[in-house]
Amino acid sequence: ESGSKAIGVRVFNGKRAASTYSSDFSHNGLDRMLKSALELSRITSEDPYAGIPDPDQLGSLGGNLDLYSADVYSLPGHERISYARRAEKAALDYDARIKNSDGGSFDAATGRKILANSHGFVGEYQRSYCSVAAVPIAQSETGAMQRDYWFSVARCLSRLESPEHVGKVAAERTLRRLGAKKVKTAHVPVVFDPLVATSILEHIFEGVNGDSVYRGASFLAGKLGQKIASENVNVIDDGTMPGGFGTAPFDGEGIPTRRTVVIENGVLKSYVLNTYTARKLGLQTTANASRGLAGTPGIGPGNYFLQPGTKTQQQIIGEIKEGLYVTEFLGHGANLVTGDYSRGASGLWISGGELAFPVEEITVAGNLKEMFLNISEIANDLEFRGAVASPTIRIDGLTVGGE
Repeated sequence: ESGSKAIGVRVFNGKRAASTYSSDFSHNGLDRMLKSALELSRITSEDPYAGIPDPDQLGSLGGNLDLYSADVYSLPGHERISYARRAEKAALDYDARIKNSDGGSFDAATGRKILANSHGFVGEYQRSYCSVAAVPIAQSETGAMQRDYWFSVARCLSRLESPEHVGKVAAERTLRRLGAKKVKTAHVPVVFDPLVATSILEHIFEGVNGDSVYRGASFLAGKLGQKIASENVNVIDDGTMPGGFGTAPFDGEGIPTRRTVVIENGVLKSYVLNTYTARKLGLQTTANASRGLAGTPGIGPGNYFLQPGTKTQQQIIGEIKEGLYVTEFLGHGANLVTGDYSRGASGLWISGGELAFPVEEITVAGNLKEMFLNISEIANDLEFRGAVASPTIRIDGLTVGGE
């Protein structure tokens, strides 16, 4: 086990701001940190929008948000090692074609955050986290090798999937990649596995991020009240969900978190904002300030998700004659200014409503503007494995680039 602590300060000298941090909690260490921040504040540029939130905006959610459980540290060291080994063993024992492994892992951590400002706000909360994962490697008869993974993450140990289940799912995901081939370039429906569908949702978040909007660096700037996605698309950011990975009683500026409807029935209802970007845009903060120990607060998600539909993933795949089911993206290829989108991918080819064979070395290309409007199906399999979550989705009108 290891631990650390640090402290940061952000000061305002008129409309000039500066920040610094230290891990030295001695009187001299704190004095040096404060003097450094004050000196920096004298030479930074003035910004008319700088400043902490107004006093009447500050506060903290009451009640139990289910963010902390002491049981994440209840396992002694040898049992934590056993958790990791059990996950790896379950994967290796699943099938003879699982030849090797990048290992199993178990992680547990707790933390405490305290925020105070000169308007009299003082707030604190604790969080806990634990996870187990496995990364098996499979080999085909021809010697070709494939790797995949699976993991479980939770606030408390009792909600974690068993290491045996994690290893089994990791093995299944790896084995289905064996024998992957290329396909010819085609315009077909594309189904996104929940883990990769979150990347589409993240592009929406980047597009409605107040920092991108006020800079004019987003194709969604100036689109409030306009239809930007298909009518079945509802996107929520909720920092108040009990036990959520993005839940907190207050944001990085001391404003109580809240539930924000970002997209409703395809219509853009809200940007996601901190105090600074809200002032720049003449709007109200959505309590999405995110900050580290030093630096200007950024914007981060609460529990940010696409509302699930009613169909199963199997039903959505079953309705497709020829198409692609994406299980992995490679690299980054989205331009938020123009919306142009192109990413390397791998997955499984859909034929006759079934997953037919694995594919690799392909690209998925389109434009985010059309992609959001062409989300034709949303499954019912929403599950949070982080602060951003999405069910399986189907998007029409994309180009799958192959041979």
